[in-house]
Amino acid sequence: MATRSSTRPGAATGAAADPALAGAPRSSESRTALVRRARRIDRLLAERYPDAHCELDFANPLQLLVATVLSAQTTDVRVNMVTPVLFARFPTAADLAAADRAELETIIQSTGFFRQKAQSVLGLAQALVERHGGEVPPRLDDLVQLPGVGRKTANVVLGNAFGIPGITVDTHFGRLARRFGWTASEDPVVVESEVGALFEKKSWTMLSHRLIFHGRRTCHSRKPACGACPVATLCPAYGTGETDPEKAAKLVKDLVPVDAAAPLGTLG
Repeated sequence: MATRSSTRPGAATGAAADPALAGAPRSSESRTALVRRARRIDRLLAERYPDAHCELDFANPLQLLVATVLSAQTTDVRVNMVTPVLFARFPTAADLAAADRAELETIIQSTGFFRQKAQSVLGLAQALVERHGGEVPPRLDDLVQLPGVGRKTANVVLGNAFGIPGITVDTHFGRLARRFGWTASEDPVVVESEVGALFEKKSWTMLSHRLIFHGRRTCHSRKPACGACPVATLCPAYGTGETDPEKAAKLVKDLVPVDAAAPLGTLG
């Protein structure tokens, strides 16, 4: 990793020229400064990723719910390769609830952990039929009672299938929220609460998309592309990764579909 440097891209102009917006460690910031910096980061990420969106393909709440469960420990790209076959074969919750387990496992096998995922899909489909008439409920408390569904999955469904604001704390979101100094917690529930308090509720879903986009493309776990980051001047973690602009630019990922035969985890 590159040595942390005090010289940041654009340090003399723009956001970094305002001490209240500069990427000071969280401990030295006032609450007002933290909120201003967080919202400035969100605006800059909106400029970088104007097309940020849920990268799972779906046509209805059930499809998104199942696809999100399948996305654990694999890529959205790979899930999108599997779900057309899955939903053509089992289009409703009742169909999924009555699915032959071996057939279901075969269809979703390439997503990894397919036996556990098949159990979750069968369980949640049966619960939907028994408790909700086969429909996905638009309520967090109901969603998290379904097998294999936690707050992250529930918020994905609420925000993208029902238009109900929610913060999706996946590994990318949590990592970036800590790097930005928005939270120090590793607990997803605490991260959701602390980050949510910095933003208007109506922005939560798009904020989630932007951080996830940025985490997948630029602010990587092992070697973030600090020198190619649009929020470098606002980030307390600047210098964690490559700071040279040309070298950093080579680290930025332009995520594209992979061949179905490629190994799991190709896109990170």
